[in-house]
Amino acid sequence: MTRNKLSGNYIKFFIYLIAVILINVAGITLFFRLDLTRNNVYSISEASRQVVSTLSEPLSINVFFTKNLPAPHNQTERYLRDLLQEYAIYANKYFNYRFYDVSPEEGGTDQAAKENQELAANYGIQPVQIQVIEKDEVKFQKAYMGLVLIHGDLIERIPTITSTDGLEYELTTAIRKLNNKISALLRLPEKIHVRLFLSSSLKAVAPYMRLNDLPALPREIEAVVEKVNKKNYGKLEFEYLDPSTDEHLQEEAKKYNILNLKWPALSGGKIEPGEGVIGLVMAYGKKVAEIPLMHVLQIPLIGKHYELVNPNDMEEIISESLESLIDINQNIGYLTSQETLDLWGGSPSGMEPQKDDALTNFRTLTSQNYTIKEIDLKEDSIPESLNCLIVAGPKKSFTEYELFQIDQFLMGGKNLALFLDAFDEVMPQTQQSFSMNQPPRYVPLETGLDKLLAHYGIRMKKSYVLDENCYKQRLPAQFGGGERAIYFAPVIKSEFINSDPGFMKNIKGLVAMKISALDLDKEQIKKNGLHAEKLFSSSESSWEMSGRINLNPMMIRPPQSSDELKSYPLAYVLEGEFPSYFAGKPIPEKEVKESAEESASEKKEETKPAEKKPDADLSKIEREGQFLPKGKAGKIFLIGSSEMLKDNMLDEKGRSPNAVFIMNVLDFMNNREDIAVMRSKEQQFNPLADTGAGTRTFVKSFNIAGLPVLVVLFGLLTWFRRASRKKRIQMMFEK
Repeated sequence: MTRNKLSGNYIKFFIYLIAVILINVAGITLFFRLDLTRNNVYSISEASRQVVSTLSEPLSINVFFTKNLPAPHNQTERYLRDLLQEYAIYANKYFNYRFYDVSPEEGGTDQAAKENQELAANYGIQPVQIQVIEKDEVKFQKAYMGLVLIHGDLIERIPTITSTDGLEYELTTAIRKLNNKISALLRLPEKIHVRLFLSSSLKAVAPYMRLNDLPALPREIEAVVEKVNKKNYGKLEFEYLDPSTDEHLQEEAKKYNILNLKWPALSGGKIEPGEGVIGLVMAYGKKVAEIPLMHVLQIPLIGKHYELVNPNDMEEIISESLESLIDINQNIGYLTSQETLDLWGGSPSGMEPQKDDALTNFRTLTSQNYTIKEIDLKEDSIPESLNCLIVAGPKKSFTEYELFQIDQFLMGGKNLALFLDAFDEVMPQTQQSFSMNQPPRYVPLETGLDKLLAHYGIRMKKSYVLDENCYKQRLPAQFGGGERAIYFAPVIKSEFINSDPGFMKNIKGLVAMKISALDLDKEQIKKNGLHAEKLFSSSESSWEMSGRINLNPMMIRPPQSSDELKSYPLAYVLEGEFPSYFAGKPIPEKEVKESAEESASEKKEETKPAEKKPDADLSKIEREGQFLPKGKAGKIFLIGSSEMLKDNMLDEKGRSPNAVFIMNVLDFMNNREDIAVMRSKEQQFNPLADTGAGTRTFVKSFNIAGLPVLVVLFGLLTWFRRASRKKRIQMMFEK
């Protein structure tokens, strides 16, 4: 009986031993991770899963990392291995990665390691010097800590990986960049349709509109499309449509909002009444890009002037629209007219000092994911290929035609990111003014955007928000030391930040500068059927400065009464189908100032009888189309400060909360919220919540007196328990 029991114990032991071995083998060979962190820091984001699961060409990641490095570099290597392994789980068959053994260091005997070091050098991966502490001695060691991504003939490098911060974001954006360059076109299941709508009826009135090149336009457009097609794997399909011969095409052209011209009898009845459309439409799936081919200009003293798009520009326009349709190198617009902040305010050569309002860091961070297209409304129209237009600190007023372009851009289902200022800071001009320490003047700005925003349901107040919870400037010793409150630089704490939107989820704090409050017209918002979401606001210790502005920190004092203090909303996002500001109003037309040379040339042409153009009253030609009274679903981001984009507010690495917030906003406005969530999930700025004076007093008192009292009470309780136990035992034995 005993022998059988002993045999059963041995069998159980061996079964348990085999089970433990199998579990360990499974743990080594199979990847499994349970991420208990709040933001899933150790799990790849949905954006990463999507980008590796849609590869259509082989992607190889070659990692060159020295083994057995000291902390914290060994943790970085372990994190990188786990990260690539998780990429591989969600990737398709085209994803591959490999760790190359580059140990020992140079001078070692391992031939394979030497060859791998040479391979790393060929890819541009060089060793870096790190500090090692061994046996209480500080030493320096050369180590390889980089990788290279190879996709077709394209190569992207990350030469140095010294930290896990932002590593997933860096890898995913690099893969997306390579994948977009090659694979996006190859994976298209169908072709992109390029359809030219041009009514043959327009040929009759073209000479009167001085458009003698109009009949040749279809051939020119087809040639441009064929040229672009050769560069894009033959994915374009051109079609020329004449709505004059088909009523259904006429209705389809109206659906695309293409320019439609109507005219009465012209030139004494020689031209019969009629109408015609002209425009180019590119469509792929549900995405559509409308490209205008004719512009209507209003020239003083001359009247309406019709102008065809320059054929030399069509290749770039079609290429940009194609990239927009299939998300290749997505463009983002930046307005350069109206004296907005200069993107190139710094000195690229470094020979001259940077301007105070330089946007070098903003330009660098934005260019990592977008191609910045500079838009001058005085010269150009807003391209259809853009999803978002940035307007940063305009100083000059917009004309009605320029406001019309912005309005219609928004109506097309596009997005506006507005960084506006309530005042123009005018510095003193004379040397005498500087010697007298004369402060700058703050002149209220009237750009015309206010009336558009008021029509949509939001406005910016003509004031600055000051806050007792603000940035503290450290004073040098020669000025007495200590700190000075910069009240016009509010510190936005987590309790005043809306974390509901995905792109705001991990933003725990911000610093604003010279910022104005926003006022929401709730009735207008409801009437327009829009949704407004406040992103952040100032603290409850804030007040407004309006009228005469003086931002000298030594001259600013908080209000004495707490009744004057309250929280002010500082940033909003509006979403929905916006109503046009110009609905029911005459459509403004572009005014073109005629130069003296052009005027003389025009008069010279008119003196030649053989070249005289046919005479007709062009004012009788009516335009339709190219106007949307009600918009498609779009977004407006509004903040009352352009200072948020300047170099003193953004770090060049993009790791500060301000930089993460700005880039997240741009991703959200470009429909890339998944990228924004991935970028901010590792945001490590987690300030402690403020505690009141009563709470602090209680905690101090408890630590000083409460804890000793608790120890004494616990000791007394233990003594009573032991004494009662002793009495019970005595009573048991006495019985």
